[in-house]
Amino acid sequence: MSFEGITETPGIGAGSEQLSILRTRYHLAREHAVGKRVLEVACGAGMGLPYLAAVAQTVTGIDIEPANVTRSSRWARELDNVAVEAGDALDLEYDDDSFDEVILFEALYYLSDPDKFLSEVRRVLSPGGTLIISSVNCEWHGFNPSPFSRTYFGARDLERLVRDAGFEVQMSCGFLDAVDHSGKAKVLSIVKRVAVKLHLIPKTMRGKTLLKRIVFGKLTLLPDALTDEVGELEPRVAIPGHPVGDHKFLYCVATL
Repeated sequence: MSFEGITETPGIGAGSEQLSILRTRYHLAREHAVGKRVLEVACGAGMGLPYLAAVAQTVTGIDIEPANVTRSSRWARELDNVAVEAGDALDLEYDDDSFDEVILFEALYYLSDPDKFLSEVRRVLSPGGTLIISSVNCEWHGFNPSPFSRTYFGARDLERLVRDAGFEVQMSCGFLDAVDHSGKAKVLSIVKRVAVKLHLIPKTMRGKTLLKRIVFGKLTLLPDALTDEVGELEPRVAIPGHPVGDHKFLYCVATL
């Protein structure tokens, strides 16, 4: 399958929450990236690479989709500490202890063998290295699975998966889906649930963008590179218990 159609790319219209989601996950990664050798697996169009490169020693982005590698490669040409390569999450072609931080954003559920990925991450990470995962929360009551996905993990299952791979794990969640009792919110909620049930949500990013434009009106174009001016930073909260069905996203920070 091709991942090109489901990748967030510069120039595609985005709502304010989508921009906030993008900035929040990369801000988390950048907090741990200062002076570090960073590997982003499934880097997509590479919007986060220069954001990380501003503080990291080196940043390497890999993606299995050729079109994404082509888009991301511009940063390798423009920034001395960035490299972009074709790569498979289940077969990281790097030496042991090559990186201090590995990140995987919104891609775990596409992997055919998450355990193999975690084994590879353990191998390429240096002692004390960090793995950061961001993933949509499948326990969220508004969850809509990607038609190309394989396995989603709830908070408890994601924590167990990573811990069993030999990591110390800190879980958090974000983007509270607050109850809005307004008439418009109720109608949109009903429409979305019906659309999900009937499989009417568009599969591609462009199709979803068109739907958002119809529902929400004017959108902001995704930038070539992420900055601190793109989207509001959303606070993350520790997960006190399970499940966490009122939050849209899960964040896992794991250390060796």
